[in-house]
Amino acid sequence: MKLNKITSLLLSSAAFGSAALTFTPAAIAQTDGEEASSDDTVVVIGTRQAYRGDFDPLEIPQADQLIDAELLEDAGALDLNQALDLSASVARQNNFGGLWNSFSIRGFSGDINLPSGFLVNGFNAGRGFGGPRDLVGIESVEVLKGPRGALFGRGEPGGTVNLITKRPQFETGGYIRGTIGSWDQYRAEGDYQTVLGDAGNFGLRLVGYYEDAESFRETVETEKMGFYPSATWKVSDDTVMTYELEYTAYELPFDRGVVFSDTFGFSPREVFTGENVPIETEVVGHQFEAEHDFNENWSFLGGLGYRETSLEGDAFEPQFGSRQTFFQDGQTISRFFRSRDFESDYLTLRGEIAGEFQTGDFRHRLIFGADYDEFDNTLVIDRYRTRFSGDITNLTQDDIFTHLLLDVNNPVYGVNLNPAASPNTNRNEVLQGYGIYIQDQIDLTDKLQVRIGARFDDFEQDLTNLLASPATTITSSDDRVSPQFGAVYRVNDGFSLYASYGEGYRQQTGQDFQGNQFDPNVTESTEIGFKADLGEFYDSVSGSIGVTLFQVEQSNFLVNDDRPEATAVGFFSIPAGEAESTGIEFDANLDFENDLSLWISYAYTDAEFTNSFADADGFGFTIDPGDPLINSPENQLNVQVTKDFDVHEMPATLGGGLLYVDERNGFVGSDFTLPDYTTVRVFGEVAVTDGLKVRLDVDNLFDETFYTNSFANVWVEPGAPRRFRVSATYNF
Repeated sequence: MKLNKITSLLLSSAAFGSAALTFTPAAIAQTDGEEASSDDTVVVIGTRQAYRGDFDPLEIPQADQLIDAELLEDAGALDLNQALDLSASVARQNNFGGLWNSFSIRGFSGDINLPSGFLVNGFNAGRGFGGPRDLVGIESVEVLKGPRGALFGRGEPGGTVNLITKRPQFETGGYIRGTIGSWDQYRAEGDYQTVLGDAGNFGLRLVGYYEDAESFRETVETEKMGFYPSATWKVSDDTVMTYELEYTAYELPFDRGVVFSDTFGFSPREVFTGENVPIETEVVGHQFEAEHDFNENWSFLGGLGYRETSLEGDAFEPQFGSRQTFFQDGQTISRFFRSRDFESDYLTLRGEIAGEFQTGDFRHRLIFGADYDEFDNTLVIDRYRTRFSGDITNLTQDDIFTHLLLDVNNPVYGVNLNPAASPNTNRNEVLQGYGIYIQDQIDLTDKLQVRIGARFDDFEQDLTNLLASPATTITSSDDRVSPQFGAVYRVNDGFSLYASYGEGYRQQTGQDFQGNQFDPNVTESTEIGFKADLGEFYDSVSGSIGVTLFQVEQSNFLVNDDRPEATAVGFFSIPAGEAESTGIEFDANLDFENDLSLWISYAYTDAEFTNSFADADGFGFTIDPGDPLINSPENQLNVQVTKDFDVHEMPATLGGGLLYVDERNGFVGSDFTLPDYTTVRVFGEVAVTDGLKVRLDVDNLFDETFYTNSFANVWVEPGAPRRFRVSATYNF
């Protein structure tokens, strides 16, 4: 798969690594989740959270979750979707036929036409078209709940996900792993790091994987690979720098899932409703970072990220409404065709100064920084769509060919792979902006701390319609201030109470009927809660628990513009939608002295619209106050349990997990509801020698039929049946 490009990337990464190196220390010690060296020593090269300051978890007036390497390993998580299932505050959203990650936090998601935004080492990196994120190069996943606009600027309405990547830890060792699973899954991955130079101040780490797999969906096959080298240079005791490369390539078919009919139910989950023609996605990304300590109290942290992504290929997708023949006979699915060519370039620059000082009796911990963001996005779409009007009980070969029909009882693929598509979309959009932010956390007493902060953003949009003749470009601009306030009361060393208020925003793509840029989507969030470090109270247990009550209000999301002056010239949107989410969260991550570990994440989320409007997608639905948000379950629970023990003097681990997801709306404005589901997974692992581990995973142990998310009743993603995986890991 693109071996010539891989070779050139290997050479270019080596050149970049020697020419320009930078670094951000992670919030925790980074390991590969296995024994990294013979004495189990982990070198921590930094303890400061990326672009969030140096705070103990009990001092942060917001609810955060750290899903670390050990928990990811126990859960058998291979991709970001599986990792985020561990947080009950996160729910899966429509994932664009399996081509990107899309999620909501506390009931709210972002732009359905783009991947959900996430951070990588504190840098905005979720935009673009590089396929769903694999976890092989990821050390840990942070779920930062509530809007973080006062620090990070653009973000998802309900919170932020930050991925911490694997970087050199100045030790030598690593692992290789092979996996064989159901539906001809074959996967190989590796992680190796070493120390170079006579002074031992240059660390190199190489991480990569390759996977080829079929699916429980008929004819579906995917091939993917990734390579993630990084290099860290300790320039001096005060200065550390790093460079990191991200390369990922996927080949996978576009899969909109199954179709649901009120009369006939869901189409069979094993029947693929598309065609096995590959979509190709690719990411080439770079991160450069540097940290310098001026003295014991003040430091600088900065760097840049640049990612190029592409998505190209054809898709066959089930039709909507009166065009969908499955609604008539429960057997024949009518489809339409789209050919896509997407490209994006994403540049982010970020730098900040952090430190502490005294004013009288008050201790201040200050963060002051600035950043620049530029996202260049080109979308080209051709489409072929017909409306079937014949006798559904007496189809001819011409009907099947012309209308791209598929019989779910006897699917025949490849009948018409090149229909005569016509141009549908050809546009380029450039979103750019800069921000300046400040945050000060003040110790008013030895127990009471307050946090104040604000961020100013100025952003601009250039939208070019390349279908117009001649091409037209509309430029618009806006600015915004996002404040934050918080308070923490440290009852003692192991318990704190907190409250906070914050605002966030998100730039919105597209324009209204007058050619104006949409006002940003705005979020206001309030939460109160407590956190406890149980290790401060009990000798037999360590870990943390937390409880949070929250309310999130969202405004200015896009809805259909049904004003006469707008409908007279076409179908347009307007930023007039409002919604609210309230709920409670309980999170616990505990380790007991008998080698038992327990993870519990529960969330009750009541997310609903609060004003009346016409839906933005043109389906003719009217949204009323109290209608639920799509793919947002009221109750969600994830529990993971592991137990370490010995078998004939060989270290072993048994564990399992349970995921419960409540019923939820599956089509905005309609009464289509996805059923609730409970899945159970188990695993067992044994170290047969000092360096070799063998593991068995069984997912969906009771073979539950379930559906994880949808966009509409004709695009519903089915969950996988019972699945087995066997893997062997050799540590060296």
